[in-house]
Amino acid sequence: MHLEELVQDYLTQKQSVLMQVKKGSMSKEEFLEEVRGHIAHYYPASAKQQEKLAQSFEQYVFGYSVLSPLIDDREISDIRVVSYDNVRVKRLGKRMDAGICFGSEKEYRQFVDYVATRNQVNVSNVNAIQRFTDNDSHPEFILRFTVSMPLVNTYDQPYLCIRKVPKDFPMLTNLMDREMLSRETAEMLALRFRSGSTLICGGNSSGKTTLLNALKETLPDNMAVLVTQQADELTTLYHPDMMFLHSLPGAGESQVSYDLKDISIAGLTMDVDFFIIGEVKGAEALYLLNAAYTGQICAATIHAPSADKALEKLVDYCLYESKYNRDELMKMMDCFQTVVFMEHYRVKQIYACRGWDPKTKDLRYEKLFEL
Repeated sequence: MHLEELVQDYLTQKQSVLMQVKKGSMSKEEFLEEVRGHIAHYYPASAKQQEKLAQSFEQYVFGYSVLSPLIDDREISDIRVVSYDNVRVKRLGKRMDAGICFGSEKEYRQFVDYVATRNQVNVSNVNAIQRFTDNDSHPEFILRFTVSMPLVNTYDQPYLCIRKVPKDFPMLTNLMDREMLSRETAEMLALRFRSGSTLICGGNSSGKTTLLNALKETLPDNMAVLVTQQADELTTLYHPDMMFLHSLPGAGESQVSYDLKDISIAGLTMDVDFFIIGEVKGAEALYLLNAAYTGQICAATIHAPSADKALEKLVDYCLYESKYNRDELMKMMDCFQTVVFMEHYRVKQIYACRGWDPKTKDLRYEKLFEL
């Protein structure tokens, strides 16, 4: 009970102290010393009980409470909290119960408020759906959060989803070892990737971003690369000339925002040899197409059910912003020379686009690989 009260203290009257820790203006040691002083003053108990409370609070603040073991587990890629007593995970691609839960609905709601505060996000009624990324708290993973509050939920508890993105992402050789693709397929893809525009498609958690992350690391050092993305899922381990921009959703009173369209337009004004959009979801598709159609080498991921449907999906997104009709846009799509379809973390199809067929009014494809 004391832990809930202590957390509430730091979410309300001592919130500024949490912000100092998040911003790095107060060290962990200084913070814990301040916490122990607060406990000694407001929570009379034996020295042993006070120290136990301080240690529990340390785990709460610098870890993620009961979710910490799930975040540490390398086999878990996604965590979904449906309610305080229903926590689900995706382990090695399979969804299952996590085997843990929060102690009460109040404890879970308090935890959601804390996660938001820790990441400088407001989850009030004005901002009932929030997406944010924690790049710093875990040594191995970038944590991508989506929170929806009871205002927009059918039930009266928040939903919390966490996508774990490895900081030390696998290279192509690692993906061969994991049987995502063969050596021959990897070599073909790496060669085509650096010589012409590529679109990688598939469903949720199919391995699209994992493959794109690995392929971009094969680009030579003398290529200037720009990556635009909604969340910080694409990073680099080795490339010396790779810049990254991410979107900024409007929140709170300022409503300052930069979506993928905004940053894609800005990116096209930069001197780059290779332009990447992490995942195409809207009007930014037109600016990706404009870049690829004028000879810029590009790459992106997109949701589509097969390789031959990916460019049609890209056209759908282009129509949000374009004055071209569907056939005109489809004719332009042959600038994407390689289309890859992913499923269950395996490369299933690789097609080469061979241009527009005026008789069938469709794109022609050459099948380079199919599993």
